[in-house]
Amino acid sequence: MASMDQYDVIIIGSGIVGGTLACALGRSGLRVALVEAREPDIRIGTDPRVYAITRASEQIFRSLEVWDAIAAQPVCAFTDMEVWDAGSDGVLHFDCAELAVPWLGHIIEPGIMLAALQDRLQTLDGVDLYCPSLFAEIDCVADRVVVTLEDGRSLSAPLLAAADGARSPVRERLGIEVRRHDYHQTSLAARVHTALPHMNTAWQRFLPGGPLAFLPLADGWSSIVWTLPEDDVERIESLDQDAFHAALANAFDHRLGDIVDSGPRKTWPLVRQHAVHYVQERVALLGDAAHAIHPLAGQGVNLGLLDAAVLAGVVLEARAGNRDTGSLHTLRRYERWRRSDNQLMMTAMDGINRLFSNVNLPAGRLRGAGLSLVGLTAPVRHALMRHAMGLAGDLPALARPQ
Repeated sequence: MASMDQYDVIIIGSGIVGGTLACALGRSGLRVALVEAREPDIRIGTDPRVYAITRASEQIFRSLEVWDAIAAQPVCAFTDMEVWDAGSDGVLHFDCAELAVPWLGHIIEPGIMLAALQDRLQTLDGVDLYCPSLFAEIDCVADRVVVTLEDGRSLSAPLLAAADGARSPVRERLGIEVRRHDYHQTSLAARVHTALPHMNTAWQRFLPGGPLAFLPLADGWSSIVWTLPEDDVERIESLDQDAFHAALANAFDHRLGDIVDSGPRKTWPLVRQHAVHYVQERVALLGDAAHAIHPLAGQGVNLGLLDAAVLAGVVLEARAGNRDTGSLHTLRRYERWRRSDNQLMMTAMDGINRLFSNVNLPAGRLRGAGLSLVGLTAPVRHALMRHAMGLAGDLPALARPQ
């Protein structure tokens, strides 16, 4: 095999999570092959889906010298969060001033992050991008994994990292089992303009059918994520613009007044899934390839970024100690670290979704009392804020404030 095809790590999937891992490894001098099936979708200003990026994710991007390029684009720092329940009088408000920080997080379009990561990768001599390119075979041979691309080229490395999405072809090819749960809910996303300003606040109302979030955008618009029972989706999606605006404003309790304009709507079904194993000899799964959770707290991409930061740290530490970076012994440290944190978040999101997505009267009273109690109890509220900002728990080095 020609030396130009030999790498320290092969990453399949060059999205936000895969690109972050490639930056983390490439800046440390490793030779990285980044394989992507299609050209990246770098739309800015039109994509209805956005991400609520935590302070921990922001720090990862800062550590990788990507944040300045992201912040130069139209991103929106949100300073407050307000959560309330349609089935009770419970309200919970988070304010960044309580923790003496300038913001709780940022609302960012995926295209902005992808563009910044692609630009950073182009400055790293050790990273080779194979795009568009599909793999044909994956074979573990002695102390290396060999990936054969459809065009006949072969790449080899001690480690293959799969960041190729929830339907992960790598995971499927290697036969790694996934446990799935269908929520029987669908999320609808759109950009909307409201009569009242969003006040740099992330808003969320819990409805019997699922949560409705209004996330602030830099241009004064908001990106909504409306989780609906699957039986209601077709009806809502097919409404004309005026009827959709009326239904949306009513569902949001007119908190930001009337909806005066909106863009195209996009829907996707909600399924929780979790890989039984994140790793096997020479292979690690990360991001949606390993886990997909309910979007009610917007934590999916943040968990994936922490996966990338932890895996990079584990690989670089093993390499510094002259240990095999792709051995099961090395990779299990990554799995232990991330699987427990991800499982905890998945369980919490499931519990909240079940508690709030029903019309049971006693449950409504419990929800209202719980939200009010948290709102009045500063230590509990501050602990929740730190979790929401991604600042709690055992953070990898890339996510720790410098």
